[in-house]
Amino acid sequence: MNAGPPEKISIPPLVAGLFPPDELHFFVRYSLPEYVSFMWQHGGFLIRRRRIRWPANLFLRIKSTVSAALNFLLMGRGRRTYEFTIDEHGIVRTSGGVTLIDWEDVSAVRTYSRGFMMILKRGTLPIPYRCLSAGQVTAMQNLAAARHELSMR
Repeated sequence: MNAGPPEKISIPPLVAGLFPPDELHFFVRYSLPEYVSFMWQHGGFLIRRRRIRWPANLFLRIKSTVSAALNFLLMGRGRRTYEFTIDEHGIVRTSGGVTLIDWEDVSAVRTYSRGFMMILKRGTLPIPYRCLSAGQVTAMQNLAAARHELSMR
């Protein structure tokens, strides 16, 4: 009996065991202050990582946060409710249409004061704590730790 070619696995085995069935399914409706807070903190992280100093770092942080706030308003992100399902296959985001995000597109999962930020190859996905149960927060913390460990290899 020939087994054939191995199937493509989109998520490393280290992360695959982190997802009990249906544990990471939740809804998010962002508010402008919450979204701006995520972008302010993430902008600060990116600027510190590039070692940009005062006063340029403050200018860039303000500029990027204001730009994100304008994008939030113009795209009507506060009027939409997003449905997320996160499992071993990737991330599914639904809001009018369906967006499938493979684990290969997730660079990191960062923790900020208001929640988790999934850093994608093209963009970010903020996930507020208020939308998650205690079990889901633990699963996301495990995911963040696993993604960090994978990046250190």
